[in-house]
This record gives sequence, C-alpha cells and structure tokens, in this order.
Amino acid sequence: MSKDISMNTSLQEKVDHLIDEQVVNWPMAKGNYEGLNEVKIRSLEFGPATEMRVQFNPARIRSSAAKVDAKSIQERKCFLCEDNLPPEQNKVPFRDDYLILVNPFPIFPRHLTIPHVRHTDQRIKGRLSDMMMLARELPEFVVFYNGPRCGASAPDHFHFQAGNKGFMPIEEEFRYHPRKSLLIDRKDVRVFCVDNYLRKTLVFEGEQPDEIECWFNRVYRFLDSIQKNGEEPMLNILCSWENGSWRLIVFPRQGHRPRQFYAEGEEQIVLSPASVDFGGVLITPREEDFEKLNTDLVKDIFNQVTLNKHDWELVKKIFQE
Repeated sequence: MSKDISMNTSLQEKVDHLIDEQVVNWPMAKGNYEGLNEVKIRSLEFGPATEMRVQFNPARIRSSAAKVDAKSIQERKCFLCEDNLPPEQNKVPFRDDYLILVNPFPIFPRHLTIPHVRHTDQRIKGRLSDMMMLARELPEFVVFYNGPRCGASAPDHFHFQAGNKGFMPIEEEFRYHPRKSLLIDRKDVRVFCVDNYLRKTLVFEGEQPDEIECWFNRVYRFLDSIQKNGEEPMLNILCSWENGSWRLIVFPRQGHRPRQFYAEGEEQIVLSPASVDFGGVLITPREEDFEKLNTDLVKDIFNQVTLNKHDWELVKKIFQE
C-alpha cells in the first residue's frame, strides 16, 4: 500500500486505492481487467424476477477447471500464502487476520480475494462474523464465500472474495421477488426464503450480527447432520451491508459440479457453479459453453447442485421451532 495513504483512511478508501494502483502497475492485472471489456454477456429469463446472465470469460479457466483433489493440492504451491504471492501483488491488511488482494483473474470490474494470513482449511464455521465485519467496512462490495466443494479453487487456504455491488442479478431481484416468503420476523433478525428460483435460497437480514450468526448456525448444524461429508455442509454465501443492516444470502447445496462438467465431447460444459453463479452470473471460460447454455440446461445444472426438495422443506422447518 502506498505510503501517501493516511492511517485514518477508511478500509474502503484503502481498497479503492489498491485496485486503482494494481490495474495500472501490475501487468497481469492490467491485462485481465482490460480484457473484461471484451467479455461477452447474454441473458436468460426464467420467469418473474429470475434472470441468469451468461458470461464468456476465458481468463477464468484457471478457477472454473481447477483441480481440487487432495493429490493436486499437495503437489502445488498455495497461491494464497503471502510468501508465494507475485512480487507485483500488493495488499491491504484487514485487522491482523486477513490480506485484501486484487484478484488478477476478475469476474467483476472490481474483484478482491481476501485470504487468511495463516494457511488453514476453507471452513466458514467460526468466521461468519469476520465476513459480516468485512461487508460493513467495504460497503461498496458484496463479500462472498465458496465452500471447499462449492467452487473454492483453493480449498486448502481459507479466504473470502468480494466484488462490486450491482453486478449480480440477485442483488436487485430479491428486493421485489414475488415468491419471497418470510420465515421469521424478530426484533434483530428477519429470515426469508425464495422457492422456485432455480436454487434454494435463504436470506438473513438484521442489525445484530450475533442474531444472524445464531440462526445461520442452526442451518449449518442441520445441513452438517444430514450431509456428513467430513468437511463442512455444502453452501455458498453472499454478504452485504446497506443502510445500517446486513443481508446474508445462503445457498444450501447437494452437489459440487454437474455431470456435464465431467462429460466428454459435445456433452461437456465447463461450468463449476460457485457464489457468483448462484448470484445469477454464469461464468463460462469456453466460448462453446457460452453459446450452448440455454434455459433447459441451466435448470438441469442447478437441479443437480442445489439442495433437494425434501431436505429444503426440513431446512425451512428450523424456523418454525
């Protein structure tokens, strides 16, 4: 971080300065952010307030097709450990626990990766409050979390990501979605769900982080009890701060990658759904997949990876107790 930034400057201002500096002075970032101007985007409509934007972004092949099996991870250097960062990659600290970095392979016009300073597994348990504090101090961003088998390309190193607000359709759709249902309405927390939305969706809103985390933990424990996968229950999370309140969007899952990802020939589609995809922007690093995706294929892909209907009904019952 440049020495001309005051210690009293807000985290948002420090991060804005970091991005502006990196996309000028770091050749890899500069090239890839300029490349966003060439990204192709088209829209698929799925009924009222349900849009999916398909993005052809070849630079994302590194993440979308990342090998996340134990052998592959063991054989590579961790690209989120500070000692392994490129010399041109600068950083802004968040408290004493995280480094805020410019993501050199962007989806968003302003895209951050926020790794923990220690090399520790990707697990959200006990770190949701960190996510909410980040969202509050970066009010122009949506902070997101991909579970170890839910799109994280570095499941061996805990990290969040963040992207500028206004990019994902779900941010605006949720405000007026006709299928939005209120599950609980208490002084410090409100919880909604959206059915028939391609993906199962829970939304927590409130002014007290402890209350949000308490209800989130109930969902977490239930999913953990039924999945028992030895890591953590499968989920993706979006978190934002607006008008003095948090919004936490949680997508419970049952699958990592759809069968099309592993298919061969014409049947293959390199799409590995993560938080941004669940937020309504489908990232396709191959042009043939960008052209191939249609409403039927997208419905099938999300049906494979989102939580099944039976378990979803049980999740909603948590809020009736």
